[in-house]
Amino acid sequence: MGSPKSFQTPTGTRDWYPADANRRRFLTEAWRSASLRHAFEEIDGPTFETLDLYTVKSGEGIVSELFSFQRFGGEKTYALRPEFTPTLARLYAAKASSLPKPTRWFTLGPMFRAERPQRGRLREFLQWNCDVLGDPSPQADADIIAVCIGLLEQLGLTPADVRVKLSNRNLVRDIALSCGLPDDKADAWFAYLDGEAKRSAGENEAFLVHRGVSLLVRDRWMQLLESVRNMGSDADQFNVERFGMKLETIEQHRDLLVRLRSMGLLPWCDMLDMTIVRGLAYYTGMVFEVHEASGGERALAGGGRYDKLIELFGGPPTPAVGFGMGDVVLSLVLQDRGLMPSDADLADRAGMRPDAFVISNGTPEADAVLPAVVAALRKAAPGLPGLHARRSAKETRNIGKLLQEATKLNARFAIILESGSSCTVKDLTSGRQELMDIANVVVRLRQFLNRAP
Repeated sequence: MGSPKSFQTPTGTRDWYPADANRRRFLTEAWRSASLRHAFEEIDGPTFETLDLYTVKSGEGIVSELFSFQRFGGEKTYALRPEFTPTLARLYAAKASSLPKPTRWFTLGPMFRAERPQRGRLREFLQWNCDVLGDPSPQADADIIAVCIGLLEQLGLTPADVRVKLSNRNLVRDIALSCGLPDDKADAWFAYLDGEAKRSAGENEAFLVHRGVSLLVRDRWMQLLESVRNMGSDADQFNVERFGMKLETIEQHRDLLVRLRSMGLLPWCDMLDMTIVRGLAYYTGMVFEVHEASGGERALAGGGRYDKLIELFGGPPTPAVGFGMGDVVLSLVLQDRGLMPSDADLADRAGMRPDAFVISNGTPEADAVLPAVVAALRKAAPGLPGLHARRSAKETRNIGKLLQEATKLNARFAIILESGSSCTVKDLTSGRQELMDIANVVVRLRQFLNRAP
């Protein structure tokens, strides 16, 4: 008989042991609290949809990027969700007439992409999305940026650590046209900018030539790009004639910057980064990405305005703006900066630190009441949750070794059963202890923990 087969974690996925699950919970709870604080309501949908929900937006070419499947004997093809926006659009379109205007939604959960795993990119990951639907104003754009910055600030990051790179696809288009770009080559130009940093100089030239874009456009663009970079964060330095921008578009961008300044958020932002266009074709105006100030990792977050997408999914014309943030790059950035809490701290926050570790002194009477004491501690009181109580699974009756186990678990108190009716409660932090009746131990321990009714 051969050796048993070993099984590995699927490529691009993660196992969540207790410490890993605590770090996941830390991020998801931070996402949720930031969303609620900024007046977003939580929604969710299935982790898989019919494949055509994704192809209607992105075309058949996206199929190679998805995990798609058919149920055995079934006819429909499904796909694990690579992003939440199509599901969001489907949900909104189904009840658009009865939803408030604007609608402010957030969601968080697993997404899946069939791509080559690398640092900062996995095939299964967690993503947080916030969206404002039904509001065309720059204030909605500012609110989306505000909740993103609110989360970054909550986690201890500063404007010296990360930058919110603002852009606007309409501005980028206007400037590119002023550099000689033909109007029908705008999509090719956006695709060029979105992947420029990932390609070599030769690959970038070949990309443009293959799509019929003159290299003179690229050269003029680079000259203007340097001028824009030197403008700093003063919205008044925009020169409409110089950069070929339409007045209406520049006024919208100025309005956004004014609102961000009034909200105290402009120090986090780079006023106009024309390299940010976001690759997805459904973006229609303001776009942004969050990057480390020092460069390095992939974007922590990205999003923008998508005013025509809801119609594509059968809904009414609906202006919309939103963003997504994945957990992989965010976790790496927090860990690199020492901002991810320690395993012990996370276990404490998650409620994994025992309130009490119950020990028998080894007498038959104490052994007999131990299960009842643990059960009484765990039992909820009216309006109060039960306490986190543990007992040893070891057969040893050595109280010293059992106290060591309690300390290793970082328990707050040890309850040593002295008989069938009395016990010693020991504070494992201060070392203080008190002898009391077992009948009083639950109430007394709640008082020690400041959890009394």
